Amino acid sequence: MTTRYEAVIGLEVHGQLHTKTKMFCGCSTAYGLPPNTAICPVCLGLPGALPVPNRQAIALAVRAGLALGCTVRQSSRFARKNYYYPDLSKGYQISQFDLPLNEKGHLDITTSAGTKRVGITRIHVEEDAAKNLHGAGAGTDTLVDFNRAGTPLIEIVGEPDLRSAEEAEAYLRALRDVLMFTGVNDGNLEEGSFRCDANVSIRPVGQEKFGTRCELKNINSFKFVRKAIEFEIARQEALVSSGGKVVQETRTWSSTQEKTLSLRSKEEAQDYRYFADPDLPPLVVDDAWLAEIRVSVPEPVVARRERWQRELGLTAYDAQVLTSHPRIAEYFEAASASLERALGGKLSRDKAGKRVANFIQAEALRVVSTSGLDASFPCSAERIAELLALVEDETINGKIAKDVFVDMVATGKAPKDIVAQKGLAQVKDSSAIEQTVRDVVAKHPKELASFKAGKAAVKGFFVGQIMRALKGANPALVNDVLERVLAEG
Repeated sequence: MTTRYEAVIGLEVHGQLHTKTKMFCGCSTAYGLPPNTAICPVCLGLPGALPVPNRQAIALAVRAGLALGCTVRQSSRFARKNYYYPDLSKGYQISQFDLPLNEKGHLDITTSAGTKRVGITRIHVEEDAAKNLHGAGAGTDTLVDFNRAGTPLIEIVGEPDLRSAEEAEAYLRALRDVLMFTGVNDGNLEEGSFRCDANVSIRPVGQEKFGTRCELKNINSFKFVRKAIEFEIARQEALVSSGGKVVQETRTWSSTQEKTLSLRSKEEAQDYRYFADPDLPPLVVDDAWLAEIRVSVPEPVVARRERWQRELGLTAYDAQVLTSHPRIAEYFEAASASLERALGGKLSRDKAGKRVANFIQAEALRVVSTSGLDASFPCSAERIAELLALVEDETINGKIAKDVFVDMVATGKAPKDIVAQKGLAQVKDSSAIEQTVRDVVAKHPKELASFKAGKAAVKGFFVGQIMRALKGANPALVNDVLERVLAEG
């Protein structure tokens, strides 16, 4: 009888806090600076240098805890995590251990199987290590860039509640959304500001005891997280099924070989010899500061999507696309509100929202660029509303609006100015339209005869000729007049 196994997965996510300076000194956290230029005695751990906590970093860490349903510990402390590696110049990392800042939170995820709540054990604050550049020097040398040393991080330790690679990917995507929409983290996987370690084990289905776990280190891609976990589950199942035993170790994912590779035996907490950092007093978040931070936590991204579907008539897909980035979400809301104001209540809120959602997705997002928490838009949200208001009052039609938008992006001009300068306004005078219709029909007797003979498709020919002659007109009005004129003949 074949034994069936289930995976047990817990993720540890490191998110760089969105600050301009490091955790315990005033050095810049800017990405891409020349190697070893954003450093000082504090982040290098030189003798006599004393760390001072970054208040903004602490506030962001608390905000993350509140957004993820954690209990904020109002008195926590920093500890020294001791280990020796080239990227740690002082021989220890300042982190938190027995008294973390945030504890006992949760995150709801959605997969093909439905919605699931995943527990969060803790969210603590720590500093990042430096960056090892293997093979960057002559031959096989490893060079060290200390610019990242001391960068403020939160480590979000999830409960072992995940049971598949799909759930793990969904958890990471949902977590990234929360951190970005709260302004805590820029979500940039490529630059390493959001990265993940995955603890993976298997056990026979129905068994409560956990199996031996392996840790997959520093995976910075949703696709690679999913592939690495799928491979590791299969590797462990094959090993156990053949009579072998899983060894507790740290492994890495090789994207070129598409498999996990062994790095070293897995350390335990006692291996790091944690003790309270003597240079740092207890970290206190008093009632007033906690209340101030709590007010700054924005509407949860999931709640925002649900509200848009409920109040603005958006589909789940619309809401997902428009919350792909915090600035895009703000842009959409600003444009929707502007369109409502521009039309003075002539269009219901849900219809205004749907018009804006459709246009942003179809046209505006093509020319929007994002970088971290920043985004660049081709024109303001108010200009988008002005353009769509011209469609609603039938000054132009939807097709012309797309052309006007292209000009708006290229020139920066207001939509009404482009319409006026290019003579794009639709003809609304029914008598003028009727005269043009009669002229076009009169000039094409063969087509008129074909229509009378039963070839209904010829009507489309007439519409095209009329619209070309008018250089823009209300299509519905043109069709009404044309039907009446054709019926007369």
